[in-house]
Amino acid sequence: MSKKIYIGEVVSNTMNKTVVVAVKRLFQHPKYKKTVKRVTKFKVHDEDNRCRVGDMVKILEVKPLSKE
Repeated sequence: MSKKIYIGEVVSNTMNKTVVVAVKRLFQHPKYKKTVKRVTKFKVHDEDNRCRVGDMVKILEVKPLSKE
């Protein structure tokens, strides 16, 4: 099975070696057929603390490492 790849924007980098990435997606509501925008936030490991707020990043799905 292939791993999912997401593209999102860094919204927070206050934690050490971790950034929060917001991934935006559009989908059609099943009942009302209207296009709806949703934002999902992922905590992502950043070993070198290189990411800054506003950077566009590509993240790859791996097994869960943290409790959240």
